[in-house]
Amino acid sequence: MLDIGPLELVALVVLAVLIFGPDKLPKMIQDVSRTLRKIRQFSESAKEDIRSELGPEFKDFEFEDLNPKAFVRKHVLDKDELGLKEIRNGFDLKAEMNDVADAVHGRSGDTTADPASGAAPAAPSNGGSPARPDLLKKQDKPDAGERPPFDSDAT
Repeated sequence: MLDIGPLELVALVVLAVLIFGPDKLPKMIQDVSRTLRKIRQFSESAKEDIRSELGPEFKDFEFEDLNPKAFVRKHVLDKDELGLKEIRNGFDLKAEMNDVADAVHGRSGDTTADPASGAAPAAPSNGGSPARPDLLKKQDKPDAGERPPFDSDAT
């Protein structure tokens, strides 16, 4: 009920009794409830008028669909015509983050040991260098007369 707790409700009732008095309070409650009922009837009749003006193709139109979140949820996420669930499920963010962390710390993601087996990680087979090149390692500068490698993506 409007996110009002029992203690707050009691405080509002006591405040209303103090402001309006016990003799006027029942009439005020009747007036407020009558006004709320009229507003609700007015809003429902306005909705029905809009639905009738829109025509039969909008007979199942709901005004809650005008909320952008509800609209996206109804028309994009529920139908899934674009295969968004497959794309969303195809990402393994935790594995990607572990790969990035391994690359930053200089570890190879392929040589991790199984913690349950208790075995140590296997040593790289190519003479001590990691299986993948370390992209974060600083590259040697070319000699003075040598041109740097061409990078088509950078130009």
